[in-house]
Amino acid sequence: MAAIDDLKQLLSQDVRQLEALTDILKSEKACLASSDIQSLQALTTEKNQHLGELRERAKKKIHALVAMGYRPETGDPSRFIRSAGFTELYDVWQQADTGLKQCQELNRHNGRVLGHLQTRLNRLTDIFRGASGQQKLYGSTGHQTTVSSRNVLASA
Repeated sequence: MAAIDDLKQLLSQDVRQLEALTDILKSEKACLASSDIQSLQALTTEKNQHLGELRERAKKKIHALVAMGYRPETGDPSRFIRSAGFTELYDVWQQADTGLKQCQELNRHNGRVLGHLQTRLNRLTDIFRGASGQQKLYGSTGHQTTVSSRNVLASA
């Protein structure tokens, strides 16, 4: 049953790392609200490091599950763990899953904030370029593009 112990240890590490990632995402939200770019860059680096470690552990978890008899084509691993009767392992799996969902929701929220900030920046840029009154259409990338020519406000 070494695979079970390995999987439990990997999941426990995930739970701790997801808690740290939750804190980072909350800090990221605060940095976005205050436009603190330097802190945001440091948080992004730290966030990417945590995500990389989580991805590496995900590979190890799949190997441990396969060693326990799980077949990936059968579906959700949590069903396999629950049906095999590993209640303690299932509890840790659920903790990790809850932490992951919380991180996903925080990341979605931060993404929406970034999207709004980008839209606002694009509008300001259009005003500076003199293209604010121009019609806009959605291009092939799903972003708005100005239809007519630009009006220059000033030149040097």
